[in-house]
Formats: sequence, C-alpha cells, structure tokens
Amino acid sequence: MGTSRSDFGNGSGLWIVPCRGVHTLGMRFSIDVLYLDRHSAVIHIEQGLRPWRFAPVKLRAASVLELPSETVAGTGTQLGDKIEIS
Repeated sequence: MGTSRSDFGNGSGLWIVPCRGVHTLGMRFSIDVLYLDRHSAVIHIEQGLRPWRFAPVKLRAASVLELPSETVAGTGTQLGDKIEIS
C-alpha cells in the first residue's frame, strides 16, 4: 500500500510470512498473488487482483507472494511449482 505501479515493477515482490490471505484495500493497481505452502510450492494463484478487493483465505498457505500484475502469465507459473526466493 502506498506504492506506485512504477515502484513495483518487474523483479519486485512482497513476500508475507506467515500469511493465508491478502487484500488490496488502499492500493491503486492490480497485483498477482501466489499462495505458498511450507515447502514454497504454489497452492493457489490469483491473477490481476484489482484494487479494493479481498483475496480468498487458504488455510494450507504458509506465506503469500505479491507480484506485479501479469507476472504469473509472463513466467508461466502454475500450481505445484516451487518458488525460490533470494
């Protein structure tokens, strides 16, 4: 929140640990959201989550990775993929 689209470009992300769901209240642009289990495997994907929305809560999630919109489509990320965060 409070970030402009230009500050949240390709290669950027926000990893929220622990987390099972997110919202975009107060945001001014859409984001992609990856829900990760404790092994960093993708268990749910929300693409293009628009501002002022609530994403679903996923009890199996250990963390959530917020990414610039269209990142998921551009990378071909799918359910079951393992995400390496460095």
